[in-house]
Amino acid sequence: MEGDFIRINKWLLPFSWIYGLVVKARNLLFEMGILKSRSFTIPIIAVGNITVGGSGKTPHVEYLAQLLKDQFRVAVLSRGYKRKSKGFRIATSDITMPEIGDEPYQMKQKFKDVTVAVDKNRCHAIDQLMELDKQLNVILLDDAFQHRYVKPGINILLVDYHRLIIYDKLLPAGRLREPLNGKNRADIVIVTKCPHDLKPMEYRVITKAMNLYPYQQLYFTTLVYDELKPVFPEGRQPLPLSQLDTTQTLLLTGIASPEQLRYDLSPLTHLTPLAFSDHHQFRKKDIQLINDTFEAMPSPKCIITTEKDVTRLLHVEGLSDAVRQHLYVLPVHIQFMLEQEETFNNYIIGYVRKNSRNSILAKRKNDNQSQDCHHSGDRPRTISFRDN
Repeated sequence: MEGDFIRINKWLLPFSWIYGLVVKARNLLFEMGILKSRSFTIPIIAVGNITVGGSGKTPHVEYLAQLLKDQFRVAVLSRGYKRKSKGFRIATSDITMPEIGDEPYQMKQKFKDVTVAVDKNRCHAIDQLMELDKQLNVILLDDAFQHRYVKPGINILLVDYHRLIIYDKLLPAGRLREPLNGKNRADIVIVTKCPHDLKPMEYRVITKAMNLYPYQQLYFTTLVYDELKPVFPEGRQPLPLSQLDTTQTLLLTGIASPEQLRYDLSPLTHLTPLAFSDHHQFRKKDIQLINDTFEAMPSPKCIITTEKDVTRLLHVEGLSDAVRQHLYVLPVHIQFMLEQEETFNNYIIGYVRKNSRNSILAKRKNDNQSQDCHHSGDRPRTISFRDN
């Protein structure tokens, strides 16, 4: 089980060793305290990976936002990759996608009652969020597993089932951004994009091969698709996936790893993939290619794209009328396997509740009063944000 899409370039392994030494040196500086990791008096949950390419970060961050938003005040903080602005920005009702990036824009459209912010400097952004909203309960860090300047309370590492890190190599020979032992920083490891029919033996093989420590929790998730929604409604209705069996479908993607999506849709329809690079900004020649490809396909036909791609397609010029009339977005969410959902949810909610700002301030007050009463010369206690 070495992943369906893993490609290792053995000729580049010497460069991978050099790259590995540089990354190890950086991690060592953090371990020695020369480079500083900051803790904050608010629950912080980081979600990320140690590989190049998509591992399902956005659906998992959205799952956490959905889980927490009815009980707590939630903020999502992202770097805002490829945005046209700089510095700290909060997504408002009238903000545009280029100002904050496609993934933060997508999340803000889904969760109106969740604060969405972007900033390359995560520590600065956390300070800003805590200052702007005194009632904020938890911050979700998107794509921040390797951003070690922030010390989260829970570190979640995502691992693509189709490219398990245990069989991968460091850049540039493989796609690992740091050595495999980087997974040891994770409190939770989630194997993502698993097949719906994953066999019990495969669970056991992966669990053993991941070789996690006792303090680490391992979960498995799969992708679940909702019915297709028209991008330009104009009186059109949603389309169930079950109705695509006689349809020619153009699958239009600009994401890092479209392989799982292709695999899932192939049994349902006659699929023609048209893939661009991750976060691709569609230009005039790209739009013409989309129009020409769709026009050449036999009827009945439609176009399916992702939620992230829609944020970049909505306002482009030049899409033909036929494309606009047949363009659908495929909503996706994650589902836990092995009946693990309740365990995961309880762990996350318990951590946020136990480590709320009010609880921490009350604990500090009690600690200070206790020290005053006993005239202790001990140093103040360090509050741990881990709830293992």
